[in-house]
Amino acid sequence: MSILVVGSVAFDGMETPSGKRDRVLGGAATHFALAASFFTPVRMIAVVGEDFGPAEESVLTSRGIDTRGIEHVPGKSFFWRGAYLRDLNQADTLLTELNVFESFAPKLPAAYTDSEYLFLANIDPVLQERVRAQLPGVRMVCGDTMNYWISSHRDNLLRVLRGLDTLLINDGEARLLSGQANLRRAAEAILALGPRSLIVKHGEYGATAFFSERSFAGAPAPHPVVFRAPTLPLAEVVDPTGAGDSFAGGFFGSLAEAGVVTPATWKRAMFYGAALGAFACERFGTERVQSLTREEIEARVGELRTLSHLE
Repeated sequence: MSILVVGSVAFDGMETPSGKRDRVLGGAATHFALAASFFTPVRMIAVVGEDFGPAEESVLTSRGIDTRGIEHVPGKSFFWRGAYLRDLNQADTLLTELNVFESFAPKLPAAYTDSEYLFLANIDPVLQERVRAQLPGVRMVCGDTMNYWISSHRDNLLRVLRGLDTLLINDGEARLLSGQANLRRAAEAILALGPRSLIVKHGEYGATAFFSERSFAGAPAPHPVVFRAPTLPLAEVVDPTGAGDSFAGGFFGSLAEAGVVTPATWKRAMFYGAALGAFACERFGTERVQSLTREEIEARVGELRTLSHLE
């Protein structure tokens, strides 16, 4: 069950209490693809500059990721620099250079038109909508967004939301999108905007799924309509930059591997998402996830099961 992800491939610089890196491989599509690749074939659509070379591409292709949809153009790749010195759950952005990403116009290769699962990473909602329109027969669509699009491009974003099976955002984005401070009420307001289901990420505190009567085709939503997946407390959080996108990749990859979306496969997928999100924090950039094994992932999911089980 192939997943197509559309989003950014970038270079990041960051400083955390664990140290500093001036330039590591990053980007939403990168983190998502690496995490999802442990479960199912992944295809990517992105744009990079001349500074993205064979060494960077091999990080992806060594995991079997199809990179034919990555466009190489003159110029520099998207670059972001941030710091997590005040709060590991919230980055202070120090520099954003869009570079070639500023004129990104996703191009869908003919070989990708049979993709069965689609993840619309955090990009302009207009671009998300265009890609979604080219894949009318896709089985499931998940999407992400951020405060900027919610505040400044709300009408465009609302059109995207109506075509999503699942929206994945964090607490602050959920409250901004809904206008509600209470998370349960925020979720109800967001589900009324169109998504069939919602996952709200809480950083080091896990993630919560909210379901509607439309969440599962042909089957009722689980009761209660809220499910919380924990995350594993880490002795040291080195770099949380890719945690949310790695969560999304683990979650969506697990669902695609299952081949069917039910309350049971959904809940299991959230545990895989939590595992990948935690692994991503253990080293800078993509370093930890690109060296992972499926056995390590299964062991981590086992720890999460034990953590959340009540005898």
